[in-house]
Amino acid sequence: MILTYKYKLYKTKRLRKIDEVINIAGIIYNHCIALHKRYYKLYGKYLNKYQLQKHLTKLKKLPKYQYYKKVPSQAIQDIIDRIDKAFKLFFRNKKKKIKSSPPSFKKVSKYKSYTFKQAGYKIENNIIWLNGYKFKFWLSRPIDGKIKTITIKRDNVGDYVILVAIEKEYQKINASSGKIVGIDFGLKTFLTLSDKTQIQAPRHYLKYLNNLKQLQKKLSKKIKNSNNYKLAKKQLARLYQKVVNSRRDFFHKLANELAKKYQYIAIEDLNIKAMQKRWGKKINDYAFSEFVSILEYKTNLIKIDRYYPSTKTCNVCGYVNENLNLNDRSWICPECNTKHDRDINASINICRVGASTLGCEGIRLAICQ
Repeated sequence: MILTYKYKLYKTKRLRKIDEVINIAGIIYNHCIALHKRYYKLYGKYLNKYQLQKHLTKLKKLPKYQYYKKVPSQAIQDIIDRIDKAFKLFFRNKKKKIKSSPPSFKKVSKYKSYTFKQAGYKIENNIIWLNGYKFKFWLSRPIDGKIKTITIKRDNVGDYVILVAIEKEYQKINASSGKIVGIDFGLKTFLTLSDKTQIQAPRHYLKYLNNLKQLQKKLSKKIKNSNNYKLAKKQLARLYQKVVNSRRDFFHKLANELAKKYQYIAIEDLNIKAMQKRWGKKINDYAFSEFVSILEYKTNLIKIDRYYPSTKTCNVCGYVNENLNLNDRSWICPECNTKHDRDINASINICRVGASTLGCEGIRLAICQ
């Protein structure tokens, strides 16, 4: 499994060197995009990445482009690879008549990172050598795997981090309960479990919404690109970062708790994009996709078909209520007269379908009738 560890670099004047390299990487990225667009205009296809690599190698020898050498060759290769993948995807979508846009230019100030694949860096304890310069970072956890890539990144707050992608065997938290639980995601209640446990998620964005509005208003009154503008922008970015970090912390703690209690977890494969179009901010605030991705590597996760009518199916007799709509929070089965809470009923059905998909003996259903 590939895991990514994040380490924060100590603040020093040398970080200007990293800032300069990231800016030049942004210029190289835009140069490559311009070449691709010109080639597409002339020939109707994308530029071969090996041709582009040769072109940039020749370009670096010219006096005008000598500063390109400040960006390590591995990082330039990564930029070319990412652009190549993006154009391949664009043309594949175009062939299948899927609406998408090709990669576009980026503001250099908004370009955030560069990546080493195999060489160009050296790590020893909490010190990393880049471009001949030594940088210290906060070693919050040991690097306990084979390093695949190193990414140097700056964020909107002004901090610099290194992202170390490592390959290692990840030991999931194995609960010995032998239980499988079904989970239904909802708008009224974040998670409803098949054992009738209901978990409310703190809506972090809503919690800080008034503060965000105040800071955005404060930013709008500043003269653009002035020192006060940059300071107000950083304050706003810091609050957004706090929202993201608070939400992620809650998700990790909740995933650990579920992993310790249940051996298997069954969920619906939700169409998040369609939900975002319908309910917008609330879905973004709940961040279902992020929580599911955390569950995937921490637990034994089973996804059931999104088209299975978990809410409409009676968990007692199997009757499917086609007349059920989104406003109905509870309903009575006309076949067996059982009264159902829509979320609990859905989670019980998800649990049973997940158990049948698993097909293992000795699995106990975490269902409370």
